[in-house]
Parts: sequence; structure tokens; C-alpha cells
Amino acid sequence: GLNFIDLMVRQGNIDNPPKTPLVPGFECSGIVEALGDSVKGFEIGDRVMAFVNYNAWAEVVCTPVEFVYKIPDDMSFSEAAAFPMNFVTAYMMLFEVANLREGMSVLVHSAGGGVGQAVAQLCSTIPNVTVFGTASSFKHEAIKNSVTHLFDRNADYVQEVKRISTDGVDIVLDCLCGENTGKGLSLLKPLGTYILYGSSNMVTGETKSFFSFAKSWWQVEKVNPIKLYEENKVIAGFSLLNLLFKQNRGGLIKGVMDKLLNLYNNKKIKPVVDSLWALEEVKEAMQRIHDRGNIGKLILDVEKAPTPLMANDSTETSEAGEEE
Repeated sequence: GLNFIDLMVRQGNIDNPPKTPLVPGFECSGIVEALGDSVKGFEIGDRVMAFVNYNAWAEVVCTPVEFVYKIPDDMSFSEAAAFPMNFVTAYMMLFEVANLREGMSVLVHSAGGGVGQAVAQLCSTIPNVTVFGTASSFKHEAIKNSVTHLFDRNADYVQEVKRISTDGVDIVLDCLCGENTGKGLSLLKPLGTYILYGSSNMVTGETKSFFSFAKSWWQVEKVNPIKLYEENKVIAGFSLLNLLFKQNRGGLIKGVMDKLLNLYNNKKIKPVVDSLWALEEVKEAMQRIHDRGNIGKLILDVEKAPTPLMANDSTETSEAGEEE
């Protein structure tokens, strides 16, 4: 799976970037080829998906057994590679951090991306949840049925949301950071939860730019704890990779994956795959995410041969929903 965090790794916009040379990638799917001596519950030949602490973009991947999950029989490998990061992130933010319940409202940015689509699907499993989404206007036709109210990402969404819901929303999921932080907090109802889960605005042009990243944070309105207390608002952060690889919460994630796979088997959720790319096309695939051209998840397929057409223009090819 190709994620926005991979672009941040490439540009060095993460805390303690690893030393090169490195193999990027944090999630994958495939077939078990070998097992450690004490591994139980898996056999050679099993179809699995896994979290990996780097090194996922490879033909052979090694990861501890606690990060590995069996793929349901009717899930394809490309869907499985699109599943773990997006759905676990979306589920944990909605249900573990923000305590989503019937009748609540949610604002999600980048509604057409992998996490945005996972959020929309999971919200639809709870009765009467209103989802406000922002996305580039060219994506609206493809994703309009997945959210309740859809706004252009460059529009004044604060006024649009308040026009529909005068007292704001219960949950704001913000992957943009920067000036959107103040806007998101202003939209929260009392007892609402604002969650920062990524910083896609940190990824700037083609060059690594620490200064634009710093400027983005500088635009964040300084959060006043007294104001939070007066207004009854919750501000939270969420990093799945830190939870998995630094804070040893693999057992908690396993419980979440069990619930998600149950939802998948009951046909309540389904990963949206934007397009498949050969390893040689990783530059073009990354550019497509950078340009926010994707609807759903981009997948690197080690068995796929490069497509001359795709390599020419990463943003115009592979319309939404193209699968194997």
C-alpha cells in the first residue's frame, strides 16, 4: 500500500527519518513463505496482510507475527494491501478516540483519499451519522454517495458546515494541519473531539522543505488550555505507526482488525482501490498522491509490468475504482 506518510518519509518531513539506503512502505499483502520457530496460527501458503516498520515495498517482507492477519477468502491481494492502515486508522479515531455514536456528525478532510473513504464507510455502519467531507471538485461525482455533504477543498467549508448545522459538528478528523486547526476547533460542538492524524500540508513541492513544514505549524493557532476547558472541547492526536511500533499496542490493533474483518465479511465495508502500479512506476504513483489525484488507495504490485501509458501522465490515467 502507498500512503501519504511514504511521501513524508521521502521528503524527510518526519521525526527521526531513517538513514538511507532504506526500503519504504508500512503495509503489504502476500503469501506466507516461511515461519519463525515459535510461530503459531499460520502456515506456509496462507494469504495474509501485515503492518511492517518500513521495508514493505519488496518481493519478500519479514515482520513479527503480531502484525500479521489472515485475508478473508473473497478479499483480493490488492484490497488486502489497501486495508490495514486506512481502516484501522479510521476505526480507532472514530470509535476509540472520539467515541462515535448514533446521531453524531463528523467532518473529514480529503474525503476521497484512502482514510477518508474508510471513515465514510465506517460512519455508515452507525445509524444517523452525518458526514461532512472536503475534497477536490473533480472527485465529487465519484464520492458524492459516500458522504452526506461534500464541499470543495478550497471553499470556505466552515460557513458551509454552519449553514447546515448551526452548532457545528461532534468530530473533526484533520489530516491537513496548518490554518485548518483553528477552523476545525471553531466548528466543534461542546464535548466534541478534534483529532489531528496526519499533516499532508507538510508535503510541499518536489523538494524537501523543512521551512514550509515549520511555517505550516507556525500557522496553527496556539491552543489555549483554558479555552478548551471553557468551551468543553477535546483535542487529540493519532499516529497508528507510533502505536504499533513505538508504544507496543499490537494486541489492541489485533482486536480492531478482528472487528474490521467482521464488518468486511458482512459486506459493510470494502477498501476502495484507485489503481495498481509496478514498482518501477513508484515515482508516478507518488506524484498522483501528491497531486491528490487518487480516489481510494494506490497499490504497488510487484508482479505488474510497467504500463507505458501510465508512466506518461500520472494524474489523468486510472479513473476511480479501477481494480485488478
